[in-house]
Amino acid sequence: MLLPNRRLALPAPSTCLLFVALTCGLSFGLTHDAIGGTNPSVTIDLGQTGPKQTAVVFQILALLTVLSLAPAFFIMVTSFTRIVIVLSFLRQALGTQQVPPNQILISLALFLTVFVMAPVGQTVYSQAVEPLLAEKISYEEAWTKGIQPIRAFMLRQIRDKDLELFIDLGKIPKPNTVDQVPLHVVIPAFILSELRISFQIGFLIYIPFLIIDMVVASILMAMGMMMLPPVMISLPFKLILFVLADGWYLIVGSLVKSFQ
Repeated sequence: MLLPNRRLALPAPSTCLLFVALTCGLSFGLTHDAIGGTNPSVTIDLGQTGPKQTAVVFQILALLTVLSLAPAFFIMVTSFTRIVIVLSFLRQALGTQQVPPNQILISLALFLTVFVMAPVGQTVYSQAVEPLLAEKISYEEAWTKGIQPIRAFMLRQIRDKDLELFIDLGKIPKPNTVDQVPLHVVIPAFILSELRISFQIGFLIYIPFLIIDMVVASILMAMGMMMLPPVMISLPFKLILFVLADGWYLIVGSLVKSFQ
């Protein structure tokens, strides 16, 4: 969330120097106390405070809050949710435990997200970020223009049923067009739709591997090998099936095409 149309006023150099001096003084006091010396007394005088100083504090607090929520915002309004859930289902269906490891799956999901969201990011940069850096538009105008491409991407993936659910839960009058739907309604509806689609894709991924598990378990049962785990036998067959079918190509291609 962008701040109002004003420049962020940073603390004065004297305040920064005061903070550094205070830190050094406290460190020196703790060191002196550790060797048996006496702690020096420190007196701080921040001067007179007024509305402007209070506004600066609230601006810094708001900026830190936005930065802390930025990763969650990036995950929830992009294609990352669907991609990472489908890749997790794929690993569970293969039965390979921690192969590929979580770092590999998350990295692959991140790069696929960047690939899918690249056109949206370019539109946001050209319409909002670049004019804002050139000081041609205000922060409010940049927010309005920058959120529109992301909003349009989310609306293309949302079911009407999910959107109507949050409109009814929020007791919002039904809008005439989707452009009139508030952003705080669009985002949870988008997340719900992403979860539904990712679970549907996960179910389709499970079917061929489940068939292999059932066939191997039936054969072992017929041969009387009760003590032999079926997973140990079916895992090589699932891996060879996945490799021969060029599984990574099919999964990644289907995921990217699902957003088009």
